[in-house]
Amino acid sequence: MPGEKQSAVKYYVGVDVGSASVRAALVDGFGAVVAHAEQPIQVWEPRPDHYEQSSADIWAACCSVTKEVVRGVDASQIRGLGFDGTCSLVVVDKQLQPLAVNCEGQNHRNVIMWMDHRAASQVQRINATQHRALNYVGGAMSVEMQPPKLLWIKENLPESWEKVGYFFDLPDFLSWKATGVTARSLCTVVCKWTYTSDRGWDDSFWRMIGLEDLVKDKYEKIGNHVLSPGEAVGKGLTPEAAKDLGLPEGIAVAASLIDAHAGGLGVIGADVKGHDLPCENQPITSRVAMICGTSSCHMGVSETPIFVPGVWGPYFSAMVPGLWLNEGGQSATGKLIDHVVRGHVAFPELEAKAAASAHSIYTYLNSHLDLIKKSLPVGFLTVDLHVWPDFHGNRSPLTDLTLKGMVVGLTLSRGLDELALIYLATIQAIALGTRHILEAMQAAGHDITTLFLCGGLSKNPLFVQMHADITGKPVVLSKEVESVLVGAAILGACASGDFASIQEAMAKMGKIGRVVQPNREHKRFYDKKYEVFLKLVEHQREYRSIMNS
Repeated sequence: MPGEKQSAVKYYVGVDVGSASVRAALVDGFGAVVAHAEQPIQVWEPRPDHYEQSSADIWAACCSVTKEVVRGVDASQIRGLGFDGTCSLVVVDKQLQPLAVNCEGQNHRNVIMWMDHRAASQVQRINATQHRALNYVGGAMSVEMQPPKLLWIKENLPESWEKVGYFFDLPDFLSWKATGVTARSLCTVVCKWTYTSDRGWDDSFWRMIGLEDLVKDKYEKIGNHVLSPGEAVGKGLTPEAAKDLGLPEGIAVAASLIDAHAGGLGVIGADVKGHDLPCENQPITSRVAMICGTSSCHMGVSETPIFVPGVWGPYFSAMVPGLWLNEGGQSATGKLIDHVVRGHVAFPELEAKAAASAHSIYTYLNSHLDLIKKSLPVGFLTVDLHVWPDFHGNRSPLTDLTLKGMVVGLTLSRGLDELALIYLATIQAIALGTRHILEAMQAAGHDITTLFLCGGLSKNPLFVQMHADITGKPVVLSKEVESVLVGAAILGACASGDFASIQEAMAKMGKIGRVVQPNREHKRFYDKKYEVFLKLVEHQREYRSIMNS
């Protein structure tokens, strides 16, 4: 904690609700995280592709971690609060109590998680309409967006549907709990609900997909008061929320962001002078922020709208005010690596050896790869092993929920060497998927020179180096590894009035840590890997066609 000489320092609290935990940070006006806390939250998986959470559990965790990071700090120095969260769907009834999103009638399980794919048939029907609203989501809506989930509830849980008071995107639920104001963030409603900053809601879309009920009440249930991210919500923190969070009543609360967008805010605007990067002295539009955790998001901005087939957007002012946002993504990245590693027969051996060496399993795997590479570059170990990473469908740029994961090159070997190799090939596949997304964005008109990485996977040096080598672009890592929390704190800083704009706060609070350059000598090898990568999905579609004929 800061000493007495820093008593005039202003602090901002950022709260991030991820898929498996809630984190909070106390951040100063220069973007330094001075206190950090984390608490796990529960996930229910009652059946395949159904993932649920509890809004009460989430809010309790928010309160716990916030109290922890502000303990011992002079309340007068805490100027603002910002939230971000996954784009999960929260449902409350007319009495503002949690309402079941499951057939079991368990009201405490009132959140359909972002990665829930139960609404596959609903999204297929929505996309079949070819409504103009779909032009702003890459031409096809994702099952991870909210309209198909709303339609699923109406069709499968009619009793819950009749009782609904509000549907919230999780980030908006958090600002509502803090302020009592039901205003929605432009970020959430534009990116996940088909709202547009110029036209608002499109009545014809909701009627066409069978959700005309939402139009009748003038969108009261999904939001008819929309604020820009970072804008102050209501009169700030309510007395009840202030007590729950351990913060002063009335401090500024910002309109929130989706977690990936908060990560983008925390890194994409950083000052890069003196790092010899191609984006130096170039507009921010030459950068892509990549937020890598359970899933990955690829955020690129432009001064004019760019329509990229298979990539969400363009969304106006959804992340950086005044700029259009395109958002590519991979539905399972950190989750995929974990799945592959923990499901391998040699995992118990890995776990024991990692524990004995006092390293994480991934640090141990990286070291093991260095041992077995001999004279080869590590990446070349997978010359005969190839992975297609869409174990949970393809979000971008193919927008195909039905695609499955593939592994080519398996042998009968079952040891730690083989586990290390499949781990490496999976990381490479994720990086090749990023290259696929970037090429789609560049073909549509983006001019991308530099990647800015944040999130849990950016702490893995192998993951970072593979992304540099495979995309051929330098990778910038932020000084603060918790960039998503810095992004949330930037929102609070803007709501407090201490910064004139989000852009000013981004430049002041976003800091570069390390730059990882691509190894140009490896380009030919990864060009070949990419060629094989694209062949894999061709073959999958070909054999599917044969089986369905």
